[in-house]
Amino acid sequence: MNYRTVLDFWFSEQSQTKWFERDDNFDAIISDRFTTCWQMACRGELSHWRENILGRLAEIIVLDQFSRNLNRENAHAWAQDGMAMILSQEAILKPEWHQLSVMQRAFLLMPWMHSESAAIHDKATLLFNELGDPSFMQHEQEHRSIILQFGRYPHRNRLLGRTSTTAEKTYLSEN
Repeated sequence: MNYRTVLDFWFSEQSQTKWFERDDNFDAIISDRFTTCWQMACRGELSHWRENILGRLAEIIVLDQFSRNLNRENAHAWAQDGMAMILSQEAILKPEWHQLSVMQRAFLLMPWMHSESAAIHDKATLLFNELGDPSFMQHEQEHRSIILQFGRYPHRNRLLGRTSTTAEKTYLSEN
């Protein structure tokens, strides 16, 4: 498999309608087509994709997005966040970063939005603002607000074996 297969699938019109919603059929398609690719990425075996910005973007999508689709209701959904974050941090330093479309840059930045670090979100706010897409900026602000309030994403607590605070339980019951 090459990185273009991942990008063609992820940025297809059909996939775009499934990006931010739970869809068991979409998850099954990703599982059927990309589990082996995801396993290889988790082991660091796709490092050759990083030779160009599109390959790096594809690896980030596999580690950040596909991890969530392949591991719903499982702590493995977030296990690759650190690697995806490092790849993204390196990518924004490359001149080719600015050659990507707004949508491509948004997904290259998604690990920043998924981080449980307030310091990362401070920088993410600037990066998403530079995109010029109000929707992505709004989502980043919402994510940052949760991190500033709780220092983590409360919806991950159960699967990660973390004890929720009273405030987190209230937040989860209302959201």
